[in-house]
Amino acid sequence: MRPVASTSPTPLARLVIASRESALAMWQAEHIRDRLRALYPQTEVSILGMTTQGDQILDVSLSKIGGKGLFVKELETALGDGRADFAVHSLKDVPMVLPEGFVLAAIGEREDPHDAFVSNLHENLAALPAGSVVGTSSLRRESQLRARFPHLKIEPLRGNVQTRLRKLDEGQYAAIILAAAGLKRLGLIARIRAIISSEDSLPAVGQGALGIECRADRADVIRMLQPLHHPDTAACVLAERAMSRALNGSCQVPLGGFAEVNDGQLRMRGFVASPDGQHMVRAESTGDIANPEALGKRIADALRAQGAGEILAALNG
Repeated sequence: MRPVASTSPTPLARLVIASRESALAMWQAEHIRDRLRALYPQTEVSILGMTTQGDQILDVSLSKIGGKGLFVKELETALGDGRADFAVHSLKDVPMVLPEGFVLAAIGEREDPHDAFVSNLHENLAALPAGSVVGTSSLRRESQLRARFPHLKIEPLRGNVQTRLRKLDEGQYAAIILAAAGLKRLGLIARIRAIISSEDSLPAVGQGALGIECRADRADVIRMLQPLHHPDTAACVLAERAMSRALNGSCQVPLGGFAEVNDGQLRMRGFVASPDGQHMVRAESTGDIANPEALGKRIADALRAQGAGEILAALNG
């Protein structure tokens, strides 16, 4: 859903941001808080830190316990009961269909959308010896890794960024794959040994972008958030989310979708794969930046025409 403008004449006296308490989530919330304080110096902006179910269950992969929506439900409850005015999310963690009565009020400018190769011993994926253990929490990454490097051993990896890096440093993995955006936002760019190109690892839907969610009836909040909205990023991620929504995508489905603005047009690529990487279909198209959802749906249709439906049916069967 697109942001809705409001005619509210004056800024609110107080805004409360709901956020997970991980270091990355708090960085994101503090970033938005500081921008709002600069825009509205008369408004008191604070953060309500919360622990979500997704943060509490760390010994089971997200694809087995209900997906990334577990990171946002408690925050939405805080919005619904008035404890917070809006929530800041990593957009790739936001389910493709929001609960009734909620809206993405603004989409922030995208950080680096790519995946990052992190290792203490090796320069890149191609340098890993056969049998090397690579950690990732993503079926999307796993399917692409298995397709390109069948000689590697892919193992699940959960926890916040610091926990994942600690597990790497303890020697549990030869390498791990993380979102470049999170590492850069946390000042950990030195841990990146290589950025993985989108041709080799197509990013997740919404990766690198921030989504700001609030109740749809909060026109006053929506108006105040509009200066944070980045139209080009929004067009890209709306196309990506439309593709994923049309395919019933979630973290239980190995799929990727990535759109870019190119000479006033949107270029988008998408894929669906089996977890083992043995079956993979890809599609690419360009479209009107003013109608990003149409491009996303067209990519989804092209993937289905190549057999994405059969792959998805096998995953759900």
